[in-house]
Amino acid sequence: MRYRELGRTGWQVSEISFGAWAIGGAWGKVDDNESIAALHRAIELGVNFIDTADVYGDGHSEQLIANVLKDYREKIVVATKAGRRLNPHTASGYNAQNLTSFVERSLRNLSTDCLDLVQLHCPPTEVYYRPEVFEALDNLVKAGKIQYYGVSVEKVEEALKAIEYPNVQSVQIIFNMFRHRPAALFFREAIKRKVGILARVPLASGLLTGKLSAQSAFEADDHRQFNRHGEAFDQGETFSGVDYETGLKAVEELKSLVPANVTLAQLALRWILMFEAVSCVIPGAKRPSQAEDNIRASDLAPLNEPSMAQVRAIYERYIRAQVHHRW
Repeated sequence: MRYRELGRTGWQVSEISFGAWAIGGAWGKVDDNESIAALHRAIELGVNFIDTADVYGDGHSEQLIANVLKDYREKIVVATKAGRRLNPHTASGYNAQNLTSFVERSLRNLSTDCLDLVQLHCPPTEVYYRPEVFEALDNLVKAGKIQYYGVSVEKVEEALKAIEYPNVQSVQIIFNMFRHRPAALFFREAIKRKVGILARVPLASGLLTGKLSAQSAFEADDHRQFNRHGEAFDQGETFSGVDYETGLKAVEELKSLVPANVTLAQLALRWILMFEAVSCVIPGAKRPSQAEDNIRASDLAPLNEPSMAQVRAIYERYIRAQVHHRW
């Protein structure tokens, strides 16, 4: 495992981390014992950064993480998120009272006195134009309830606006072989301001594993079944906003780039790590074997320029028109 700086926090975080959405819910059947085993295995292999949220399984993901971390003395950074518990999910709900309530609930779920990193959880764009929201987060830092804060965004424009606030330490954004736009202006600005970047949805909801097909079926509680057109939350969260059939065509061409003894998923993760602005990648895992496969990507050799060029060409041919100017 290799490690990278996370912005100005002083933390050296594993470049492959553990995304804990799947162990909370919305990804079909999950077994707590397997989830706990996956977390243990990831930490054994060098993962020291775990990403979760208070809405993943209504706090269940946070509670599972707390159960595992009691077995470790070394520092494991846990990043959680706040805001999506709001119903309705409106900009006005991002106020000091609600944010404090969400943070205190996560403190209980994670069995800690201070949260490592709290991220606004894909709030409405208007929130980024409300300085009082970030003042509330500053006050939570002063109160010792959180150490650092950042944001999780849907759009590049939101990321650029967020990092205007001086105490935003990290931005979590969808970045993968099907979502190239963050690597342009935003990455340059993040490097300039020393803001950490957490690459989420790195495998495009499983499309970039190469294991899905036109015959793949998803359970009713799997967002890949119920949110393909943004019925429940932003469409870009599911398959990175790419039409499923189009994504499958692009994947078939990407498979030609995969070296021997490497999976497409590992290649997709290593592609993200080719960008120096990225602090870490957040693939999900529900089983120890999935965590192991993800972590192996850290050991792969860098992609050569012809391979990088082919990924760009496939993106331009199949994907760009669907996603580039939407997010």
